[in-house]
Amino acid sequence: MSNRSLLVLPGDGIGPEAMGQVSRVIDWFGDRQSVSFDVQEDLVGGAAIDAHGIPLHDDTMARAQEVDAVLLGAVGGPKWDDLDFSIKPERGLLRLRKEMELFANLRPAMCFDALADASSLKRELVAGLDIMIVRELTGGTYFGEPRGITDLPNGERRGVNTQVYDTHEIIRVARAAFELAQKRGGRLCSVEKANVMESGVLWREEVTKLASEYPDVELSHMYADNCAMQLVREPKQFDVIVTDNLFGDLLSDCAAMLTGSLGMLPSASLGAEDENKKRKAMYEPVHGSAPDIAGQGKANPIACILSYAMALRYSYDMPDAADAVEKAVEDVLSEGYRTGDIMQPGMKLVGTTEMGDTIIAKLKQAA
Repeated sequence: MSNRSLLVLPGDGIGPEAMGQVSRVIDWFGDRQSVSFDVQEDLVGGAAIDAHGIPLHDDTMARAQEVDAVLLGAVGGPKWDDLDFSIKPERGLLRLRKEMELFANLRPAMCFDALADASSLKRELVAGLDIMIVRELTGGTYFGEPRGITDLPNGERRGVNTQVYDTHEIIRVARAAFELAQKRGGRLCSVEKANVMESGVLWREEVTKLASEYPDVELSHMYADNCAMQLVREPKQFDVIVTDNLFGDLLSDCAAMLTGSLGMLPSASLGAEDENKKRKAMYEPVHGSAPDIAGQGKANPIACILSYAMALRYSYDMPDAADAVEKAVEDVLSEGYRTGDIMQPGMKLVGTTEMGDTIIAKLKQAA
């Protein structure tokens, strides 16, 4: 039995289709490279609601706590839009993040040269782009208390969400970002709104204090609104960006679109290292469930495949295998293969399975 355990949660919409191509890549490693994984599969999101009445079963949550990594496809869709907020498909994803204590969300924004012309910005601004955004994932506005909607005596209603951070939450995500910067270009930009928010003041103070432990990393600070502007003005000025949950959600989607397609990018959500230097981790594509094309064989599986490559790198300590997957994707794009979401004039339109075929063919050629 393999000692590399992986829980696969395909989810909803195009999730199962994209994950099917990941399974083929996993099988290829097992068949051709003698690299095996103990893969389990379970339900999350709308699929879990249909089966169990809740977006994440307790048994699934227990499995996620036990494995080396979780690979998730996508959750949600109009079928479940009218459910109570507490049991919507997305609550399954949030529960995984919260209970696994996945506090650091790694969102790379890397522009493949073959897709530079597909970006909304000029080629010279995005060609060679390689940014890593580290988003705090378990605190801030999305989890702070008090929260909710209340009726006021004057007949109006009030919606409340609280932005709150404790020192340890800031330090642990900032430390993860400093360590990533050490392995990359040695530059870290910390992003908040210290000019108008007390939580931003605390964030800036704690990150600044931590910087003394990383003299090889150049630390800078930027307000979130200016960071959004700079991402579309001169994105290559950034190496690693660390920011809170809300700003990270917004800025990482902005950065993702610079690369040509939101459907191309993976993400990793990491927990703290244990005594054996292992982390709980979940990997997922940035794109949503795209219910409008689900089941039609049109979905782009690249973001899901690249999420698996991130798992190889960060959870299984297999950088060569991760490099091989990423290189196969790059080669396929360079040869002009495109799914509909990234189609350009003169390119070769392929479906989900055909894109998987070409990526696996490149892996075989390089082996």
